Amino acid sequence: MKIYHKSELLKNALSPFLNNKKKVGFVPTMGALHMGHISLVERALQENDCVVVSIFVNPTQFNNAEDLEKYPKTLESDVALLKKLNENIIVFNPTASDLYKNNITSIKYRFSGLEHEMEGKHRPGHFDGVGTVLNLLFRIVLPTNAYLGEKDFQQLQITKKLVEIESLPVQVIGCSIVREKNGLAMSSRNKRLSKAQKDEASIIHKTLTEVAERFKNHSISELNTFVLNTFKKHPDLKLEYFEIANVKNLKTAKRKRKNNHYRAFIAVFSGSVRLIDNFALN
Repeated sequence: MKIYHKSELLKNALSPFLNNKKKVGFVPTMGALHMGHISLVERALQENDCVVVSIFVNPTQFNNAEDLEKYPKTLESDVALLKKLNENIIVFNPTASDLYKNNITSIKYRFSGLEHEMEGKHRPGHFDGVGTVLNLLFRIVLPTNAYLGEKDFQQLQITKKLVEIESLPVQVIGCSIVREKNGLAMSSRNKRLSKAQKDEASIIHKTLTEVAERFKNHSISELNTFVLNTFKKHPDLKLEYFEIANVKNLKTAKRKRKNNHYRAFIAVFSGSVRLIDNFALN
């Protein structure tokens, strides 16, 4: 398995594939890999001639210094996991100075308003950091296809908009959420949860499932109240937000309209660990 820490060396390694019109699949990650990541890599392996997995904890997308500091870094075990899956996977593990060329700042993006909803309200500048690092990575890897999980659904939609803004020849492919046995969406942050916290956090998925079941016969206002009341019964979990949003523009929905598609989005704190999830409603 090849691991590259320098962007120029990675470009040289990928040039034979690009010159011969081979399909390059790309899975951008921040490491601490789990089966959600592996599902993305498996699909990329099926659909491309070459697969690159980046492992880079991007400093510009954290608006909380403590969250950045505590973000799990497990490069050795990540590489072992990927090697077990397929020895031909290429790993890109750059330094921030190499990737950003010693200018570790974000570009200010306008993603047609997508950046102002949900996560954007609670994490100022987050999507500028996401857009900046993905633009840099896409221009180094030059992938045919990029694979992102639907757990970060807003990020997925913003990535599609980024590709449009930057005129990048990349197809962005969203892949289904992979869940733990108790329904909790798999996330690198789950490693920071105790067993008791993980058990308690299962209420997140149960609540979203119940919302989906009630969606046809209840108003959005009633569903909002149901979720608020549910989390009042779980004082160890702090509900940051719950929103039902239009899938197309991610704007918060006040009432249901015909021919529109909706998704429920949620962010919850278990101690200092922030967990997000979402669920299709119709």
